[in-house]
Amino acid sequence: MSGRALSFGAGAEAYERFRPGYSMELFDRVMAYAGRTVRTALEIGAGTGKATRLFARQGISVTATEPDAAMLAELRKHVPTDVTTVRAAFEDLRPGETYGLVYAAAALHWTAPQGRWPRMAALLEPGGVFASFGGTVRPADPAVEEAVRAARAPFLESDEVPSPDGTPPEQAMQWPGTELRQSEWFTDVQQSVVERHMVMSARDYAGHLSTVSAYLVLPASQREEVLDRITRALPETVELQGDVTVHLARRCDEHDGPTRA
Repeated sequence: MSGRALSFGAGAEAYERFRPGYSMELFDRVMAYAGRTVRTALEIGAGTGKATRLFARQGISVTATEPDAAMLAELRKHVPTDVTTVRAAFEDLRPGETYGLVYAAAALHWTAPQGRWPRMAALLEPGGVFASFGGTVRPADPAVEEAVRAARAPFLESDEVPSPDGTPPEQAMQWPGTELRQSEWFTDVQQSVVERHMVMSARDYAGHLSTVSAYLVLPASQREEVLDRITRALPETVELQGDVTVHLARRCDEHDGPTRA
């Protein structure tokens, strides 16, 4: 895994404190797509368990996997006791047990592209559902966003993770939907957005940024300086937009060929 992918453990407590969670609307959308009772789920790159809690508290038996020991330790403090936790990267998982749902919350882009989709399909029951969801948290006011960009510029041109397959942001179908549509292992690919709005103090938004990989991999002195500059450029409270883009797909049954949405 890349250095950025493995950078989060140093800030596990901040990640838990400052990263927003996920709504019941997201859960309901995944379940409506599934169209049947989902009893078991496997989470890839569970972090501190923000999404783990959403699914586990609705009665689903969740196995949460996470390669970073510090992140997994933080997760265990917050999730229901019946959640199974496994320290493993996606590439370390071996076919065996299958699940009604496999999902990744703001983590799929850290997985290796080679063999991603047949490996994913092997973890799903026939007709099982794959879900990927996440989104950046940005100031809702363009002027405030520009102030953040200017404060960040001497240190970082961008703090986003580029699309793994190079899909431009203006294209209607975004990654991983682009890959799923081309995969022989999945069908009925859907993309939708769950709106998410919030308000944070300037310091809390800077705290949120401190959990973003682009900042985590900076030398400590630079990270401290850029976050201080951003904090000073912000109003006392910041209205934020953090819409969650959701991708859903269904594992093709062995006797069926794929159909591409």
